[in-house]
Amino acid sequence: MSEGGSRRPDMRSEKLRSHRWLGVRDLRAFGHRSRLRQMGYDRADFAGKPVIAIINTWSDINQCHAHLRIRAEEVKRGIWQAGGFPIELPAMSLSEPFVKPTTMLYRNFLAMEVEELLRSHPIDGAVLLGGCDKTTPGLLMGAISMGLPCIFVPAGPMLRGNWRGQVLGSGSDAWKYWDELRAGNLSEAEWEEIEGGIARSYGTCMTMGTAASMMAVAEALGFTLPNASSIPAADANHSRMATASGRRIVEMVWEELTPDRLLSPEAFHNAMVVHNAMGGSTNVIIHLIALARRAGVLLDLQNFDALSRQVPVLANVRPSGKYLMEDFWYAGGLKALMSQLRDHLHLELRTISGRSWQELLRDAEVFLPDVIRTPSDPVFAEGATAVLTGNLAPNGAVMKPAAADRRLLKHQGPALVFQDYETMARAVEDEGLEVTPDHVLILQNAGPQGGPGMPEWGMLPIPRKLLRQGVRDMLRISDARMSGTSYGACVLHVAPEAWVGGPLALVRSGDVIELDIATRSLNVRLDERELQRRRETWKRPEPRYQRGWGALFQQHIGQADQGCDFDFLQTRAPTPEPDIY
Repeated sequence: MSEGGSRRPDMRSEKLRSHRWLGVRDLRAFGHRSRLRQMGYDRADFAGKPVIAIINTWSDINQCHAHLRIRAEEVKRGIWQAGGFPIELPAMSLSEPFVKPTTMLYRNFLAMEVEELLRSHPIDGAVLLGGCDKTTPGLLMGAISMGLPCIFVPAGPMLRGNWRGQVLGSGSDAWKYWDELRAGNLSEAEWEEIEGGIARSYGTCMTMGTAASMMAVAEALGFTLPNASSIPAADANHSRMATASGRRIVEMVWEELTPDRLLSPEAFHNAMVVHNAMGGSTNVIIHLIALARRAGVLLDLQNFDALSRQVPVLANVRPSGKYLMEDFWYAGGLKALMSQLRDHLHLELRTISGRSWQELLRDAEVFLPDVIRTPSDPVFAEGATAVLTGNLAPNGAVMKPAAADRRLLKHQGPALVFQDYETMARAVEDEGLEVTPDHVLILQNAGPQGGPGMPEWGMLPIPRKLLRQGVRDMLRISDARMSGTSYGACVLHVAPEAWVGGPLALVRSGDVIELDIATRSLNVRLDERELQRRRETWKRPEPRYQRGWGALFQQHIGQADQGCDFDFLQTRAPTPEPDIY
């Protein structure tokens, strides 16, 4: 079927990109065909058919993607059904828990790999299998830059956790109960029981972490089948969605439905609206800026903040709410949420389904109204994120007010500064640490270059001394990121970062920090003369890497407010197709 049924697509094999490899009468094409037949394929299996790449980020050490080996076969089934020829291409598998120092160090690596896999092979369209935090943006960034028809198959959230009859949410409850263990309120035996119950199936975090947030954003941009982003990974609906995605990508190739036909300023507006209404991860801001710039759309932090003031949080999902992504699916999924946001969305836009949001949302219904709220009864009146500026963050910083103690949304207090994570981690366990609930914990040198890779260190641990006093939140500031499953009054992504000489590098313990969410301000109470004096004595740290990927990363990585993409990848200059001789 053609897009929207408006025209019959041109289905001549000569128009396929793969025709240059497989369809011409020369020695090279003979070699390509004979090697396919070497693998047991008959000429009838591939001749004149769209070649579809299945970019699979499965691995034996990626718990979120443990099922994607099976899903790839289910996608192949759909591709065969629709008259395509599937080939599976493995790509870097970025498991958030296991990859160190952080998966963010390798997001751009995955993006480059995806783009070059698609460019160098005889590919007409692609199905992208991912979901764990950095795999979604990495896959989409590469596919957007390549420009072939593509569809995203989200890995989906895992099932709810359980411990002694209590529902557990990955990440969020890990932090919560770790603090209770540190405070002496939980036994080692209980902690081990939680370890065995908090993650019960394959799939991504089932809280509103970066994985769930980015899968929703991918759907809002139009890259998934309707309501695909929140199907639990272990649900049979997920298998059926994978097969349907395989069928649809073949149609998309004939329709020439490329990413540039989906992506516009309005599409990114829709994605930002969804991000806010979901109470999404602060990481989404970095990734959406990077995705937009790959598509030639200029987003900045102020775009997010403007919408945050207009769009309420409607998804009652941890850490901002009380439910989990499994409940969100039962409540109606993303279509149900978007149906509550019609006044904020560009409904005329089409998705990879070929249909507009107006059509897709026509039958949407909320089945569990406490899970997906209405604008008149929101979880939080304003959106997920606040963008802060001031002399401490001239290029911006972000915070998730909905996940913070309300008393800290306007706060001033003395800084307690740490230059690195190791020093901070030791200090917060020291019962003799001179710290009060009013102190502002500051971590320097944890940004894109300083981390390196901007690790998820931004939810700085509450000092043990304060935990024993019952303190569970305090203001924390860093140039790091924070897991979307995390919570608390954490100011993140301070730009420019300390490692390159941003004002955060100049703060010293005892300096008074001022935060005001209402005015979106973040300042250190120092005049410009004192800041300049400290700036003149500051010394840039030695580079962390002298060779390899790390050196390339340090030389070309952008700051958080720029999406942390490489400068040479954000250009829209065309890349030539490979020569075939």
